[in-house]
Amino acid sequence: MQLFNNTAWRWWWLILLLIGLDQLTKQLVHQNMALFDSIELLPFFNLTYVRNYGAAFSFLSDAGGWQRWFFTILAVVISSVIAVWMSRLPRQQIKLGLALSLVFAGAIGNLIDRSIYGYVIDFFHLYYQTWHYPAFNIADSAICIGAALIIWDSFSSDSEAKK
Repeated sequence: MQLFNNTAWRWWWLILLLIGLDQLTKQLVHQNMALFDSIELLPFFNLTYVRNYGAAFSFLSDAGGWQRWFFTILAVVISSVIAVWMSRLPRQQIKLGLALSLVFAGAIGNLIDRSIYGYVIDFFHLYYQTWHYPAFNIADSAICIGAALIIWDSFSSDSEAKK
């Protein structure tokens, strides 16, 4: 139990919550929308069901199938590294612990999709007039926010003092 009390693994509840919310929303979209269906929520925001066979922003999505296994292995390796990092990270490093938890949860959320379906379910779609941001999901959001927090933490003046 010390692993959860004295290290960054104290964020396990957030990891489970994000993975659960990510998977729940993806299942709701998958079961209730046809591929490419779109529901306008706001004048600049739709729920649009798309399948992402690649990485972020559909990078390598048309690469012929090998990318599924590449991104699956990459997610497993990154998640493993983060898990070890979190087990060694002192409890006092709140910002970095939170950041790693977000990246870990996002990686696992998308790994689940890729393992089950061979693609990741994306559905948040932001746009303005003719400009469209690539569709994304809760896991993608967690990864981006976590990565931003890691960068912020690396530039924080108190970052080195706590290591």
